[in-house]
Amino acid sequence: MDEFPSHFDSLYPESSRFEEIEKILSFIKEGKSVQLISVPGGGRSNLFGFLAYNHKIRRKHLGENQKWFHFVYLNLFEIKNRNFFDFLKFLFLSLADSLKERQMISEHDKLHRIFKDHLGFNDEVVLFQGLKEAIDFLAIEKELTIIFLFDQFETYIPSVSPLFFENLRILRNRAKYRFSSVFSLTRPIDSLIDESTLAPFSEFLEDNQIYLKLKDESGLDFRLSYLEKITGKKLNKELVNEIIALTGGQGRLTKLGEEIAISENISSEISIKDFSRVLLSKKAVDQALLEIWDSLTPSEQRMLIKKEKNDYLEKIGLLENGKITIRLFEAFIKDRNKRAESEKFYFDKNSKEIKKGEHIISDKLTSLEFKLLKFLIENKNKLAEREEIIKAVWTEAQSTAGVTDQAVDQLISRLRKKIEEDSNNPVFLQTIKGRGIKFSN
Repeated sequence: MDEFPSHFDSLYPESSRFEEIEKILSFIKEGKSVQLISVPGGGRSNLFGFLAYNHKIRRKHLGENQKWFHFVYLNLFEIKNRNFFDFLKFLFLSLADSLKERQMISEHDKLHRIFKDHLGFNDEVVLFQGLKEAIDFLAIEKELTIIFLFDQFETYIPSVSPLFFENLRILRNRAKYRFSSVFSLTRPIDSLIDESTLAPFSEFLEDNQIYLKLKDESGLDFRLSYLEKITGKKLNKELVNEIIALTGGQGRLTKLGEEIAISENISSEISIKDFSRVLLSKKAVDQALLEIWDSLTPSEQRMLIKKEKNDYLEKIGLLENGKITIRLFEAFIKDRNKRAESEKFYFDKNSKEIKKGEHIISDKLTSLEFKLLKFLIENKNKLAEREEIIKAVWTEAQSTAGVTDQAVDQLISRLRKKIEEDSNNPVFLQTIKGRGIKFSN
């Protein structure tokens, strides 16, 4: 048996996200890893659920060979800010549980024994040895292709060290072409992780990017029919079209729009302008739009407001032919832009996050960028010399003697691109020629 009725994603039709799944599988079949990129709420978690739990979809794409592909779903938000030992335990247990879900009981029992034997030493090196043994068993003896689906990977990035990618490389080298990882992200991984951290695994991942379309018609149709079935209410076709016109078909926003229309008995007679006001007044809708906004850099936000051509904004589906594709988002931006000017950067000591106003900035920063901005915030309006910056930022290096001026300049340049509306005309991060930099908030 290979069905997962306990998982909602197992109920979706086989045509859901067809094009994107085909692209993912093309990388996996070559033993490569891949980045799955979309705006927050764009359907990455759903797609991972299709691969992990939907037998119909796997059979549609892989036929009888689907039994040789084993997908392991891991929501890294669950271990956000946890250490690498906790990550290894989470990975190991998720791998074992995924076998049980597919009724591979003897394989599950063997992995559970391996896990238990190695966990007792309470040492991450020993536990990783056990994980290698598990991968050898599944990939070499059982001839399975193991695919780790790292969902919400951007939330785990502050905890990622070079060891994470070094160990992924070790696992991949043991299993060869029978091992892949798919990383769910809100933007390309090389803009979120320092090059040196990613380096051990970059040859298997670099430039392997798939951007999710905003709209998945099969998925939208299924979800609406399911909502109507469980509520016993039916939405007028004209109202559904209005909702999609406002949301651009984006998964989370469309779902919220349909739920609100049903729960509040919204009539199809309502104007699209009035319905837009109703949706924007809802906290859940506001939060969903805010997450999209916060995932963009200030430069991207400025270009979106001005509807300037931008390759990344077009790839994630927010901009098309000079127009913002989500009309609700366009209305949200207009209101948001009026309030944004007074917001300042600060380090939140409780959450250990860098924010601008109430909006989290640190999720978009690499570890070095985070350390630099934190140092500058703590020393705002003061001249920071290069030696001070190196000492504050490269804290894990055995020696800072090898940190070049070029490395410092590149780091400052990358940070400017993430916090300035126009990195060529910086407002916050000023260079004092021949002396250092000053942060003005």
